[in-house]
This record gives sequence, structure tokens and C-alpha cells, in this order.
Amino acid sequence: MNLAEWLYRAGRSHGGRPAIALGADLVFDYGTLAGRAARIAAALKDRFGLVPGDRVAITAKNCVEYVEILYGIWHGGFVAVPANAKLHGAELAWIIENAGARICFASAGVDDEIAAERPDGLEHILTIGGADYRALLAAEPGALVARAADDIAWLFYTSGTTGRPKGAMLSHKNLAAMSLAYLAEVDPTRPGEAILHAAPMSHGSGMYIMAHICRMGVQVIPQSAGFDPEEIFRLYAAWPQTSMFAAPTMVKRLVECSADVDPALIRTIVYGGGPMYVEDALATLDRFGPRLAQIYGQGESPMTITTLRKDEIADTGHPRHLERLGSAGTAFSVVDVIVADDDDRPLPPGEAGEILVRGDTVMAGYWQKPDANAATLRGGWLHTGDVGAFDDDGYLTLKDRSKDVIISGGTNIYPREVEEVLLMNERVSEVSVIGRPDPEWGEVIVAYVVGDAPESELDRLCLDRIARFKRPKDYIFLDALPKNNYGKVLKTELRALDRGREGKED
Repeated sequence: MNLAEWLYRAGRSHGGRPAIALGADLVFDYGTLAGRAARIAAALKDRFGLVPGDRVAITAKNCVEYVEILYGIWHGGFVAVPANAKLHGAELAWIIENAGARICFASAGVDDEIAAERPDGLEHILTIGGADYRALLAAEPGALVARAADDIAWLFYTSGTTGRPKGAMLSHKNLAAMSLAYLAEVDPTRPGEAILHAAPMSHGSGMYIMAHICRMGVQVIPQSAGFDPEEIFRLYAAWPQTSMFAAPTMVKRLVECSADVDPALIRTIVYGGGPMYVEDALATLDRFGPRLAQIYGQGESPMTITTLRKDEIADTGHPRHLERLGSAGTAFSVVDVIVADDDDRPLPPGEAGEILVRGDTVMAGYWQKPDANAATLRGGWLHTGDVGAFDDDGYLTLKDRSKDVIISGGTNIYPREVEEVLLMNERVSEVSVIGRPDPEWGEVIVAYVVGDAPESELDRLCLDRIARFKRPKDYIFLDALPKNNYGKVLKTELRALDRGREGKED
């Protein structure tokens, strides 16, 4: 099983069908896309000496080349290591070095950031669209390399509470199961229908590339390479029956956009990556009609733990409609999901515990992390670290995140990595970072600091060390952090303190 087989077949049997568009303009059909991927695969093998199983990094902003690079990597039997181009160069370098990637495809500008850090083992940085990149496409197409179902296809780096990312090893089988579950339960797709990539293709949006290749859909990349509601509405008109993956904050901005759009042009808006307020879901339903679907997943079981389908969100006549809107839906058919106690025993409906998952979408483990694998995958279950409860009808409601992850604008931000950077300042003796509820972003980052460092110094330190979106939006200075008898910082007390401060400021 090789995911590239889906593209190879489409190129051979339906080569004239549209495959990739930049804005309203078609760029490649399936025959051309399949050929370019095969040429990239051959060049990686013949020019750079890569062998099946070697890792190849992609640190790119959304672009039409993203798909051909991804499938070129798979066509040659290699492992893709996509990383968020918004990360700091030092963060990208760490991921590339940890993965052991010898080759990195990078957007212009991002290439310089990586080169400045120059991770060990990285032999070549190929700037997308540059002369070296164009030379790859002059190669003769290479043969599709067979892979086993359990061979790694995508090394998905997801942060942890240690502050260092962990690479979830996603196999060809994992990604195929995820794609088929999406097509069956979230967003049935016909040939020629489009997916709009306004969210990063290195993460959630990119995970839906495969399903649309499977069904010979069109990958549409906005001209802006990002998210602009008015541009999104124009693209719905250019590509009717288009779907899009979006964080709840993005959906909220679409609803609030004053530009006109015919809801009939929209196939599905899939939201995930964070909770959506019930009021926001109702407003979306009111503006766009029955086109909203929810997924809950993690990098370790990508996009596939539970789903709240379009028909369920639209069923306003159901007596428990509002409760269901506040839930994360029911388990996907390809996984088993339970809520368990501390001994991994299933809990009855109504009782909260850790959410555990097993099935064909669950990762093989973390890259070179045997201890983390033993803990996270013990007993054959993925231990998500999320706390939730099922109701009597099988709908899962998320209660809390035991790992203290902050979700801002649909992006996971882990307090420890921000705290470690702030502690580099000699005038900071202690720090604890929490998320503050925010109506636009879901949460914003707040740092509680013991010390007398100027905020400007702390801001500068963050901008020099980590991605801009991880920088705290507020610094609160205390004489001491609240702690328990064992010296552990009590973030629950900090959150309560923060709520009290918000009330006073309001």
C-alpha cells in the first residue's frame, strides 16, 4: 500500500481532470500532477541518493507545489516531514534534525531561516520555485515504489508538555483509513469537487489532501496563501461545492464577514482544532445553512476520533440539539473510543475520565521515543490526555485538557516551551503560562511572572526564540506563584486569579 497509488491511478485513467488551482485559475490536471510527482521522486533517488524510508522535510507556506512535493516523496517510498512554516527557524531546525531529514523543501524566506540554524544532517535545502527545484522536474519519471501498509508515510510533529515536539509516526494505512472515514462520515466528495486550503497544509487542511486525491477532487490554494474571508467567498463562486477545514476562529470570521456569498456554493465547512461556542455554531448555521461539520482528533489519531455530522448540527428540532452542539459528536466507525479511569477501565455515561482511542488511524508510536510510546500506547490504547464524558446516546463532551495545552486560533501552544524561553531572562525567577478565554481566538496566552524584567525584553526574547503566535499577549507580575505542598505550580489557581482580574478590568 502506497498513498501515491491514488494519484498514479488518477493520472493514468483520468489525466485530464482538474487537480490543482491557484485561486480561480487551474494550474495542473491529474496527468500533469502525477507526472511531476514521479519526476520529483526520481530526482530525490538519483541525484541525492535517497532510499525508501528516508525522511524529507517540507517547511512551506501553502502553495500549489505542496501537493506534488508530498506525493513525490511518497512516490519514491520516502517519508514526508511537514512542518509549520510559521515556526521559528530554530524550531524548524530542531524538527529537521530530530527526524534525520537530509533534504528540506522550503518556501523562499523560510529557507534562509533554516540555513541560519543549519541542522545537523541536513544536506540540501531546496527552495520551492528556485533553480534547483526546477531541475528536479527535468528528471525522467520514476517508478512507483511499493510500500507496506504499516510503513511510515508522514512524520507529524506535535508538541508535548516537555516543550519539545514529538514525531507521531503515521503510516500509509493510518492516512488511508483517515481519508476513507472522512469521505464516508464527514464529507462525501465527488470527482471535480474542491477542497480549499486556507489553513496550513502542514497540519489539518493538508490531512484532507489525500481524500480529495482519492476522489479526484481539486486542491484550491488561495492567492493570498492564507485566510481572507472575502477571498474565500470569491473562491466559493469560482469552485462551486467546495469544502474547507477551518479552526473555529476562522469560521467565526466567515460568519462576521459582510461580503455576500451564496451558501449553496459551499459543500462543507469542517471545523476542529478547538472548541466552538454553541452560540457561534448557531450563528454559522443561520448564515450558511446545513454545511457545518465537526471533527475531534489529534496528530496521534489524525482528524479521526469523533465527529458531529452536518445533519446532526442542522437538526434544530432535536430535543437535545443544543447539548449535541456542545459535544464533539460520536466515535468514527474506524476507531473504538472509551472514557476511562486511572486504571484504564471504561467509565459509564456521565462520568468524566481520560479519552482513549484504538483503531486503524492510531499512530504506530512516536519517532525515537520508546518511553513516551510505552506510556501513551499502553494496553493497546492511545491515551489522548484529554478529559471527557459520554452521554447516554454516545455523544462525547470534552471537559478539560490534562496536558494544559492552549488552543489559540486553532493552533496548539504548549505552556512549557514558552516558559522555558521566558526563563532565559536573568531577571525572571519563575514563570507560569496559561490560556485566557477569548471570544475571537478561543484562548490567548498569558504569562504570570516572578521577577522584574521589562515586558519589552520578554517580548524580544520570545520573538527571537519561538514563533510569533506563541508570544504572550499579557504579562502579570506576582511576588510568588501559587504552589501545592510538593512545590508544583497550581495553574488552576492562576486561572481563577486571571478570571478575577478580567472581572475587575471589565
